[in-house]
Amino acid sequence: MTLDRRQIVTEAVVLLDAEGLEGVTLRKLAGRLGVRQPTLYWHLPNKAALVTALAEAILDQEFGELSPPEPGERWQDWLAGLASRLRRALLAHPDGARVLSASQLSLKMADISELAMSALVAHGIPLHRARVIVLTVERFTVGHVLEEQAPRPDADALGDFDMAAFTEQHPTVIAGITEYFRPGRTVDDLFRECLEVVIAGAAATAE
Repeated sequence: MTLDRRQIVTEAVVLLDAEGLEGVTLRKLAGRLGVRQPTLYWHLPNKAALVTALAEAILDQEFGELSPPEPGERWQDWLAGLASRLRRALLAHPDGARVLSASQLSLKMADISELAMSALVAHGIPLHRARVIVLTVERFTVGHVLEEQAPRPDADALGDFDMAAFTEQHPTVIAGITEYFRPGRTVDDLFRECLEVVIAGAAATAE
């Protein structure tokens, strides 16, 4: 069987979806492809290269096309849409945010940053400020998804948890969570509203 890099990465994404990042190894990948592990080294010399290839594949699925803002479109709205697409790409796969964070020089992520920075500069924002804004939005988005994809406490961890005592010690935290997640509100709304705060602050400093 003759393998190419695309076949290997496609199967690696399937493995990621099945077992998460911890389960993605060159040994397992070789087994799924029916080849010996050294065969993969022609295309992916180590785990770091495999993780970077995974990051590229995850981003490519959402960012096959990259387009600047439409004429008359506010850069704030366009950037929010870009961040939402990044979140969607990462959430589409288990540990998507971990994969991107662990990747080494993702060219697709560089393409996204280049487009975003150049779009802001084209709207009159100084280069230094444009870079800071784009980095802040990207890192907020990845960090938000890392939190969303983090393992939840299991039954053993919650065995000694005293919810009544926690509520008594943190009444405002509990009230805020309860108020926010009333019927009809979702985690998507939370991301959107947090992102609006981030971008509004960026817009204020860019003026």
